[in-house]
This record gives sequence, C-alpha cells and structure tokens, in this order.
Amino acid sequence: MPEDLTVLVFDPGARGHAISDAYERSRRVKKIIVASGNDFIGFRRRKEVIVDKDCDLKNIDSMCAIAERYRPDLIDVAQDDAIATGVGDTLRDRGFTVFCPSQQAAQIEWDKVWSREFMARHGISIPEFHAFSAPRLAEKFLDEFYGEDPHRVAFVKAAGLAAGKGALKASSYQQAVACVRRMSMFRDAGRSFLIEKALAGQEFSYTVIADGTGAYRAFIPAQDYKLAHVFDEGGQTGGMGTVAPTHVIDPIPTNVMQAELVEKALEGMSAEGRPYKGILYVGGMRVVDQHSLCGYKPYCIEYNARWGDPEAQVVLPGVNDYAEMVLAATKGRLDQTTLEQDGLYRVCLVGALRGYPGDYRAALGKRIYGLEEVMYKKGVRVFGAAILIDGKFYANGGRLFSIVGEGLNLLDASGYAYEAMAQIYIEGNNLQYRTDIGWQDRENFLRMME
Repeated sequence: MPEDLTVLVFDPGARGHAISDAYERSRRVKKIIVASGNDFIGFRRRKEVIVDKDCDLKNIDSMCAIAERYRPDLIDVAQDDAIATGVGDTLRDRGFTVFCPSQQAAQIEWDKVWSREFMARHGISIPEFHAFSAPRLAEKFLDEFYGEDPHRVAFVKAAGLAAGKGALKASSYQQAVACVRRMSMFRDAGRSFLIEKALAGQEFSYTVIADGTGAYRAFIPAQDYKLAHVFDEGGQTGGMGTVAPTHVIDPIPTNVMQAELVEKALEGMSAEGRPYKGILYVGGMRVVDQHSLCGYKPYCIEYNARWGDPEAQVVLPGVNDYAEMVLAATKGRLDQTTLEQDGLYRVCLVGALRGYPGDYRAALGKRIYGLEEVMYKKGVRVFGAAILIDGKFYANGGRLFSIVGEGLNLLDASGYAYEAMAQIYIEGNNLQYRTDIGWQDRENFLRMME
C-alpha cells in the first residue's frame, strides 16, 4: 500500500462524515472521496475531500462506476443498503481493496429472520421470537400471546433493511396488530417480520472490527437513543443521540461480554462458511439474571454489518489511526495491531427537522443558522447528514447534523454539546433534538461524585 492513500467511502450521512474524518486524521491518507455524500461533508476539510453525489447506494453498477472513476487504494463500504447489494464482493473480484463484510456474512443484518435463527443455532442469548410472512397468522399468534397476559410488551420488526425504523413497539394487542399491518409500509423489507417478547434492561452498543481469521479489536461501548423525544417517547428513528463510553455495561465483565456477543457470532459465521471481515455492531441489552455471578446477562437485540449512526460519531473521533486498523483487517492481520483510543467522553446530539420521523416536508429547504460558528468552539465536532450548501446552509432531510461534545468527563462533554446546539436555529423554529441524551450515565456519574 502506498503512503499517500486515496480512500473511497460509500456513505452519504453524518456517519460517513465521521468515517471520512477518521481517515483524514491518518498520516497515510492523502485524499478521500465520499459517495453519495451531502454538501457539509466536504466543508472546510484539512485534506482533499471530494463529495460525489452521482451514486446510487442500492445499485452495484453505480458504485462500481464511482470506484473505476477514482481508482482508490481502499474502499470502505459503510452503508447498510450498499453492503447488502454485495458490491463489496464485486469490487474485490475486480481487484480493489475493500473493507466490508461479504454479502453472505452481512446477512446477519439484512435478513433479521435469518439472523435470529443464526443466533439461536449458536447459543447467543436473545429474546423469545417468532417469524412470520403472513399477517393473518401473526395476528392469530398475537391473540394467544396477549391472551396469556394483556399487558405484555412486544416488538414487531421488519426482516429487511428499513433505515433503522423497522422495529415497532406494542404494549397491547391492538397496538401489536397495528404494528403488523404497518409492516407493509416497509415494502420488500417488511414482507417477512419478527414478533419478539420485549426484554427489560439497559440497552448498549458494542462495536468491533474483525479480520476474518477470528481476530478482532473492540471499541469503547456506547448507548444510543432511538426514539424521537425525551423519556423515550415518539416514533422510531435512525438515532437521535448517543454517549460513549457508557457505563451501563460495567457490571458485566468484558471477557463475558465479548465471549457471549462477539466471539460466538464470529465463530458461528466461520463455522457456517461465512468468515466475518469488517465492522460488527452489537445492539445489546443488560438484563438482570439471578444465576449470573455479576447479576446480569448480556442479550443480543441485533447485529449490524457496519457502524451504527450516531455511534460512529462518538467512537471514531477517539481512535488514533483508523486507517491502519482497517488496512490490517483487510489483510487478516489484526493480531499484529493495537487499537489505541484517547479515553475522552463524547456526547452526540442529532439535530433533526421538526416533525421527524413523521412528515417534515413543510420544513425542507429552511435555512440553518449557527452551524459554521459552532464548528470552531472548544470541545465540539460537527458532522453533516442532510445539508445543502449554496453559500448558506439549508435543510435537506429529516436528520440534519450531529453535534458532538467531548471532554475529560461526561458532564463536560454533555455541556459542550448542549451549549453548541443551543446556538443553532432553523428558520421557522424547525429544529428538533432530544434534551436527555446520556441521562443514565449522568446519573451514575453524579452518584459517584457524591
């Protein structure tokens, strides 16, 4: 590999911005292309960053055309739809160095029915689940499910990719039936679906990089906030904020966490002829367990075949040289590397248009004020998701940007993030964000300080 690397990242949003920023900080990387990115990704960068919008991340030919146009030294396929197409396999066959799981390995994300059955085969702790493709049979099952206990909580989950919005919560029979009927809204992604009995506990995100040989390196844990409004109210979103590191998993020993949620998955994939090379994201839950020595048991809620969004925005800024880790993974040499992380706390707040995740069309095109100013504030990073730039900033989607505060402790990081967000305004008072990101960890921190 040359020293002046050109890296192509397939991911258009704030996650892609954070990934490109991680590559930009590598001494070996000279140039970065992001496809199909938003305008803000290329704004005021230190190195050469090209944002190419002429790309369809659901079309292999379109992505291959971008790769042939720039002939990069490394291609990072970081977006779920793109990975699911199998473009990584195609590009590798054409001689490119590519970082992402194979299409077969990525089935752990793009087919949630297969994924749950895989977890069951390999002894990974999961919620009770039932798979359906016929809504009528699902409703019959729900009649029995709620007949045993009308106060049960369930999740109805689309089996395919649904932009992070395919898991619907139900607290009654009527709600569950409505969720089943809403699966058709997800089109092909909702043709088959799961009904799962809800677990009670603390959710967390745990991300590792794997090289296909069984070797992996684990990043700091994070906690994501998926629902639109404070107190976990409102609709399911792609993510409204996150904090890292989170201490909600501290009671569970690291070796137990990794053995149960990471190593079983990697060993299972290899045993089934799908060696896993890429980012493996674990959406987990800490559940009380009287039989465990530590009092808790880690369960897997989901696996993703790429970085979480917005988890990438709070974890990757703390990684010393991401490009070196990725290159080692592509060569199957992670056992020769050490993952260095800076130890800072980070809190990410996602700025969205009012109405998201519902109908926010009336606010599209509204001007965003204050974004450039907060970029230069102490302890603040800004990553763009859906922003147009025409001399000024304009809203071009539901989730618009991520404000990341960083500090030596959680309160400092949270303070920087919320102070920066308070200085941003969207024309017509159309900015929406959560004011409780990291509240569990803040409470734990304050208790420790007493």
